[in-house]
Amino acid sequence: MGFRADMRAAAVTLLNGYKAANDGALAQVYPGRPGSIYPPCAFVDLINETGTSYGAGPTQIVPSLEIILIQGLFDSKDAVEQQDELVDGFRSYVRANIHASGASTLVAQSFSASDIPNYQPDWIPDAPIYYATRVTLEGLKLEGGTI
Repeated sequence: MGFRADMRAAAVTLLNGYKAANDGALAQVYPGRPGSIYPPCAFVDLINETGTSYGAGPTQIVPSLEIILIQGLFDSKDAVEQQDELVDGFRSYVRANIHASGASTLVAQSFSASDIPNYQPDWIPDAPIYYATRVTLEGLKLEGGTI
């Protein structure tokens, strides 16, 4: 697999690992946008990638994966507390597993999270509005060098 596919697989592995370690935190994990949503769930929404070459030397590849974590239909007190726990726990889990995409790579060089209180998936007809958080994981791979 290429690094992009490795990063997607790593995100799914991290989400499933967190799910297994925290029973009930996530019901489903998807490698891409799902056909239907049943919270709490998570999926890889977007992958962005930048690369920088240094002459004949190494190339630095930095992908960022945007993951959507959906807790429920609205941002009630219970939903936001559960979402806070999910995001905090997932962040810690990712930091403990930074080589999930391969031995010569890193995951979560950078980690950001942004709440989306009115998330509505545009690819699902008549989808309800969900309370979600967008988590961005960044990776790093140095081709032709070492990390």
